[in-house]
Formats: sequence, C-alpha cells, structure tokens
Amino acid sequence: MRKHSYHNPVFYVSGSIILLLVLLGAFFPKRFGEVAQVLFRFTTINFGWLYLLVVFAFILFLITLSISKYGKIRLGPQNSRPEYPFFTWIGMLFSAGFGSGLVFWGVAEPMSHFFLTPFPDLGSKSEEAARVAMGYSFFHWGISQWSVFAVVGLIIAYNQFKKEKNGLISTAIRPVVGKNKIVGNAIDSFAVIATVMGVATSLGLGILQMTGGISSTFGFANSTFLQLIIALVMLVLYLLSSSTGLNKGIKWLSNINLGIALLLLLFVFFAGPTVFILNSFVLGLGDYLTNFIQYSLRLTPYQGGSWVRDWTIFYWAWAIAWSPFVGAFVARVSRGRTIREFVIGVLFVPPAIACLWVATFGGTALYSDLNNGTKIAEAVNEDVAVALFETFGVMPVSIVLTILSILLIFTFLVTSADSATYILSSMTSKGSLNPALFVKIVWGVLITAIAVVLLISGGLDALQTASLISALPFTIVLILIVIAFIKLLKANQTNKRDGKES
Repeated sequence: MRKHSYHNPVFYVSGSIILLLVLLGAFFPKRFGEVAQVLFRFTTINFGWLYLLVVFAFILFLITLSISKYGKIRLGPQNSRPEYPFFTWIGMLFSAGFGSGLVFWGVAEPMSHFFLTPFPDLGSKSEEAARVAMGYSFFHWGISQWSVFAVVGLIIAYNQFKKEKNGLISTAIRPVVGKNKIVGNAIDSFAVIATVMGVATSLGLGILQMTGGISSTFGFANSTFLQLIIALVMLVLYLLSSSTGLNKGIKWLSNINLGIALLLLLFVFFAGPTVFILNSFVLGLGDYLTNFIQYSLRLTPYQGGSWVRDWTIFYWAWAIAWSPFVGAFVARVSRGRTIREFVIGVLFVPPAIACLWVATFGGTALYSDLNNGTKIAEAVNEDVAVALFETFGVMPVSIVLTILSILLIFTFLVTSADSATYILSSMTSKGSLNPALFVKIVWGVLITAIAVVLLISGGLDALQTASLISALPFTIVLILIVIAFIKLLKANQTNKRDGKES
C-alpha cells in the first residue's frame, strides 16, 4: 500500500498545474504578475468584507468552543496525553506559523505604519503615529491570523487522532459535502497548489533577505550565485531533516529556532531601551484590546483609500491561503491535547511571543527615530528588507546580532520547508501520517527549484500574488469546515449518550 500511496490524481493534477504556473512566472514574469495583480485586487476589493467577517467569526467560534463542554474532548483517545512537551510544541507552532516572516516584519511593519500612517488624519513620524503603529502591528500578528490556522488544525487533528481518519481537507468537509471524489480531489489539489506556491515564495523572499544581510554586513556581492549556494545548502539540510522524521529533524530544528529567537529577543530587550520597550508593550497591548473589534471590522467605504486592503485584508488573505499547510502541521503535532489546550496554545501563545518580538525590535527602532534622530523609517520605506539590519546598526555588537539573525532566518526557512515537505507528501499520499521518503524528496526538490527559477527570472512577487488569489475559494472551504466540525461534535455527543463512544 505504502509503495503506491502517492499514485493518486492529487499528486499529478497539482504537480501539472504548479509546473504550468512556474513556467508562466519564469518566462513571462511581467505579464503573469499583471494578471495575478488584477485578480488579487478583484478578490480583495470585492470580498475584503468577507475576509474580515469570517476571521472575526472564527475567533468567536474558537473561544466559545474552548469554554464549552466540548473543550474537554481530547484530540485522540480520552486517556491519551500530549505527544510533545509544551516548549517543543510551541516551537513547532511558532516555526511553521511565523517562519521568517516575523523576523522580516518585526521591525518593517511598525516602521512602515510610522512612516505611512493607517489613518489619513494622523501625522507621519509623530509620537501618536508610533503608538498607532505598535497597536496595529500587534493586531496583525495577534490572534486573528492564528484563528484561521486553528480552525483548520482542529478538525484535521480531530479526524486524524479521535476518529482515526486521514488529515485531508476533503475529509474535513465530508460531513457537509458528502463523499464526492471529484470534489474531494479538486479541493485537495487546490490545497497542494496554494501550499507549494506560498512556501516557494517564502523561501525565495527569505533567501533575498539573507543575501541582503550577508552582502551588507560582509561585503559580498548580492549575486545570483550567492542565492543559489544558500538555496542548495538549505535543500540538503531540510532533505536530511525530512529523512529523519518528524520526531527528530523538525522537532530539534524547532527547538533551535525558538532558542535562537529567545536569545536574540532577550539581548535586544536588555541592550535596547528596556523601559521604553516595556511601556510600548503594555500600551500596545492595551490599544490592541481596546481597538480589537474596530480593527477587526474596519473598512473605508466612505473616505476611500487602500491602506486596510494593503495590510489587514492582505494578511488575512495570506493566512487563509496558507491555512491548509499550517493547519495540517499544527494538527500533526497536537495529538493528545484537549480542544481547550489546543485553542489556548495555538490562539494565544505564539501571538503573545510575536507581540513581545514586535515591541522589542520595532520599539527599539521607533525609540531611535523619535529620540536619536535616526532615519530607520525612511530606510524601511525605501527597502523593507533592510529594516532589521538598520535597527542593529544602532545596537552594540551589531555584527553578532546580524549573524544570529541570518542564522535564525536560515533555520526558520529550513524548518518551514521541512514542515511543508512533510505536509505536501501527506496531502499527496492520501493523508498518510508517514509518507514515503521518495515523495518527500520530490516535493523538497520541487519547492527549492521553483524558488530558484523565480528568483532568477524575477517572477517571485507574481507567484506570491497568485498564491493569495486562492484565499477567496478557501474562505468558503473554511466556512464548510466549521459547519462540518460542529456536526461532528454533535454526533460525538449523541454517540456518547448512546454508549457508542468512549
């Protein structure tokens, strides 16, 4: 059975469509980018309201579920216990959910909002702009995007470990749409395509950030050759990690990621403006909680403008497009936890770390611009990729911090690629928890090849935009997932009363 587990339509259909999209991105990057941009703008302009409403509803659903009688249900047999220790579990969630994105945007986002403010009547680079920038950054990296991952992860974990079914998206919505093979294969293929495009663009953007940091710090030319070397080393490492299995490679890489991240965080926290960081964190948290409903449902139909679409709606589209990958991985590492533990752990712990990260790194940059006359905001406005390294320029031992951050980006990328390779292999192996090594190698090589081809051709941004178009149909799938999960829970309660469920 295992030998032929990847011989299914999802593997070939998704692979063929991905190949076509990559060829278009490689040979016609400009035209491909224009078409992708038009489609993306169409979905976000006309359905931005739907993204905001659905994500807000997911948060209410998850919190209500966790405090209800269903919160005690375990994702596995009722006498089972968590498969991974808490620190390792959080490290895996953090690595898969945020990857290098938080390292990239931890400074870039608050400084972007500080320079170009979220509200038209708010003065640029003012004290009030700094406050709003921090509160809005907390909101974007808070519980909202994690609610999307949690919704997908919860039903997949419930199916895999409680019901002993496969972890496919098509299986998750089966209680609503039934056992239609064509619909099921189409949805699973769609999930694979969105995952591959998202991971490939993240790898490519991460490689660009790394080469930018290396060239600016060590004086190497930011060349295609350097990008290829990094991509090759990364490929070798995550294939080695993938071959060792989930309990060794990804587990240890996630622990290393979280360890380096905390080390970097603590150093900048104590070496930077510590009291300012603490004040910014507490005030930002207060602003986040105070404005949560307003920001969650904010649109601008009366005054116009594209800020909400360019930031909030873009983030939610990204989270929805990535939800099959991150949700499936979150499910895989959450065996044995109760629904309540799952919701609290997934919804609140990684966002809390993210907000502390943004307050520390973004707060240091804001303090420097407000009090020392530096121009980090201007530099970020010119090139967001330099945000972190510009901030390190005002810190002691900046060279050490730069090396550590490059290492962190690298390990994040390796872990994300490793996680994606595992999940893609599972998706194209009928939901197997232990997909064949051959399939892992195929997907691992393909992801790197796509990233490299698009880096060289300049089609990386186009593919990223194209991947976000999948957010609209996936929003419908996510709504079906919530309905399906409610039906499963009610059926479980009925079976329990009838003595059919332990």
